[in-house]
Amino acid sequence: MLLVRRRDLVCKQAVELVTLYLEGALTRRQRRRFEAHLRNCPNCSAYLEQIRATIKLTGSVEPDDLSPDAQAELTDLYRRWRAEE
Repeated sequence: MLLVRRRDLVCKQAVELVTLYLEGALTRRQRRRFEAHLRNCPNCSAYLEQIRATIKLTGSVEPDDLSPDAQAELTDLYRRWRAEE
């Protein structure tokens, strides 16, 4: 049985930090915890690489690139997702 320490991240937490990690927006402590999790979790490591590949293939989307309807739909989707937490 794998023992999880309080300071260790679980996969759900790691997945939620991927974007911040790729943007360089994590604190030094958060980054260390995230990278420690990746060293021991092939699934989260694979997920990170999938996100990197997606970004590389799709480029970036700026708010002005989206129609007002698309912006509203994404905002609504995000709010519903946050309400479920």
